[in-house]
Amino acid sequence: MEKNVLIIGGGIVGLCSAYFLQKEGHKVTVLDKSDMSSGASYVNAGYITPSHIIPMASPGMISKGIKWMFNPVSPFYMKPRWDTDFFKWSWYFHRSSTKEKVDLAIPLIKEINLMSRELFMDIKRSGDLGDFHLERKGLLMLYKTDKEAEHEMQVAKKASFIGLEVQFLDKKALDLLQPNVNMDVSGAIHYECDGHTTPTEFMEKMIIFLKKSGVLIHPNEEVIDFLMANGTIDQVVTDKGNYTVDEVVLASGSWSEKLSKKINVKLPLQAGKGYRINVARPTGITIPAILMEAKVAVTPMTEYTRFAGTMEFSGINTIIRKERVAAIANAVTGFYPDIKINQEEKAAAQSGLRPVSPDGLPYIGKCGQIKNLTFATGHAMMGWSLGPATGKLVSEIISDKTIGMDINAFSPDRKF
Repeated sequence: MEKNVLIIGGGIVGLCSAYFLQKEGHKVTVLDKSDMSSGASYVNAGYITPSHIIPMASPGMISKGIKWMFNPVSPFYMKPRWDTDFFKWSWYFHRSSTKEKVDLAIPLIKEINLMSRELFMDIKRSGDLGDFHLERKGLLMLYKTDKEAEHEMQVAKKASFIGLEVQFLDKKALDLLQPNVNMDVSGAIHYECDGHTTPTEFMEKMIIFLKKSGVLIHPNEEVIDFLMANGTIDQVVTDKGNYTVDEVVLASGSWSEKLSKKINVKLPLQAGKGYRINVARPTGITIPAILMEAKVAVTPMTEYTRFAGTMEFSGINTIIRKERVAAIANAVTGFYPDIKINQEEKAAAQSGLRPVSPDGLPYIGKCGQIKNLTFATGHAMMGWSLGPATGKLVSEIISDKTIGMDINAFSPDRKF
């Protein structure tokens, strides 16, 4: 049965939802408050990461957050501020950061990531988007110290135990794998299960395909209210008009909490800002990596190498903090002594806001209070990786099909 579906949010999750919904024969409209050329879906590291099995809300993160709170260049930064929503979120984050909850989350994160990895491949094989950058070279976790090596080895053992492909590399083996780049590291763990893409390329080609397929895409249009009738959303009100709907998908990233409040739905969510620097010079880097001690992501993309990092909780803003950009640049040289990021490259840095739930799991599913509202947000650092899987799940929910995996743990109504 064809439905009139309105998607609020034109990032990777919103566009993938539109992709699979139009495949099911629905009439789809996508709204986004931006011009759809920037933001988290464009500045992320482009990782497809089954290896990221540990949610951010894990034992030890609260103490690290407090330790780093007053350090503006730390990888994980919480700006001190009086904000009751942030206080509540922080308390829920604390309650979620237990070994028991992490152990429950690990198989779910693995399953949805593997689903998404295959869907990326399906999209490529379909030819719908034409050719786009998609590689499966894995992810190197580069470390300098024994402390970081030991920490990541514990994660790697868990990943290996649940069937993910992992290799332990000493410096000699690492140099054979990356012969054209000088690395000041002790060794690496290679998660061979991972892949990577070039986000800007994928997003641009997805928008072109959706428009050709009849999906209506309206950038620079902001949702300002909802008109309700009998427990359902009857109309979505924007700054440019009203839309009568059968179904609504809330995929508006870090803005999802504010929109949820307009319909009296409490959705604990905080914006986690990340930064990226593109280097369009040869670097010799051919395999994605994370610089463990610095928490910086490195990705060889179509026309440049991208260096991305930080998780900054400072509210919804896109302010570029020069000290945080400099911290990324310094970390790069610390791990790759021959790579010096220049002032022009640092000046062109961009930021994006990741929507972070308190327990590190996304919100995917129907809202109990409102019959025709489906949530698709809260993916934190895995938004890019989980875009296709989330879109597929959303299409199954709205099309009343069998859901491809158990999504109870992703419920927007869950308690923290």
